[in-house]
Amino acid sequence: MARIPQLTTKEDVPQEHQHIVEEIMGSRGGRISGPFSVLLHNPEAAGRSAHLGSALRFDSTTLTKDLLEIAINTAARESDCGYQWAGHYKLAREAGVSEATLDVIANHGSLGSLSEDEALVVQYGRELFRDHRISEATYAAASERFGTRGLVDLTALMGYYGMLACSLNAFDVQPPSDAPKLP
Repeated sequence: MARIPQLTTKEDVPQEHQHIVEEIMGSRGGRISGPFSVLLHNPEAAGRSAHLGSALRFDSTTLTKDLLEIAINTAARESDCGYQWAGHYKLAREAGVSEATLDVIANHGSLGSLSEDEALVVQYGRELFRDHRISEATYAAASERFGTRGLVDLTALMGYYGMLACSLNAFDVQPPSDAPKLP
């Protein structure tokens, strides 16, 4: 059980903020769950976070869906965020990411079996979350492959999911018991 109440309906917030709940629900399949259920204790922050997430994930990205989900799952893994992993594991599979690739991410495995693009995204994320910097070699390879805009998209996306992971982990929001688990 989460450490704070999870707010999942518009009735859970003051009337003047109920439009924010409706906006989030509209961009998230008609429901509130996970990070937004705790972020709604600050409705403005929740709304702005959801808006940023929509831009990074749906509206304005140069990343393909598979690489986007690899980036998100890498952020989840490197943040040890079980809720985020559970939610995006299925989305990654639907985007065409193989179980083998997700196993490499989940188990901090060798990148040798991944495609060049997959390995580059995972390596970039591992460095960003572990070292809080990107090595010259990884930056050069990623810049050549994805360009400046692609690196901005990748970095912002991973940073956004890192922020959500902080909220999920701090408030101990757990995934459903039958969801995929991190080792």
